[in-house]
Amino acid sequence: MRITISGLPGSGTTSLGRALASEYGFRFISAGEVFRECARERDLDLGSFGRLAESDPSIDHQIDERQKEIGMNSDDIIVEGRLAGRMVGNAHLRIWLTASPKCRARRIAERDIQDGDTAAAVTIERERSEAQRYRTYYGIDITDLSCYDMVLSSETFGRESLPKIVSTAINELLRS
Repeated sequence: MRITISGLPGSGTTSLGRALASEYGFRFISAGEVFRECARERDLDLGSFGRLAESDPSIDHQIDERQKEIGMNSDDIIVEGRLAGRMVGNAHLRIWLTASPKCRARRIAERDIQDGDTAAAVTIERERSEAQRYRTYYGIDITDLSCYDMVLSSETFGRESLPKIVSTAINELLRS
């Protein structure tokens, strides 16, 4: 079983991925965590690192290709990342999570220990930067959700309900 989980920053993709990986004993890989780790290694904040990635395509290509390779060649894995649903061509289930900009900014502020206004500004810039890079590097319109099997609101359902909803879908796939 190969599952991808995608969504905009702060939509809850990492939380859902970890919960499902724990429940099913699947391996979990997160492109967002790899991106944040690369930014820290270069002593850059996410905005600055995103701007660097705009001028250095090798950053995104390295992260995306590694994620694609691992996802397509592994069994019992959950791959989390903005482009995971598009990169892991042999995924059994592709999920996109949504939440309002206000909700996502609040989550990011809590996670990254920032004030809400700073988190909102950083999030808007990050989304703009990523959308531009995905369009330029891959010809992908990040707003086109047609490749996803499930589009769920993490704001409506929350951290406890989402894994239950997705588990129902996973269990149905495992039965077939």
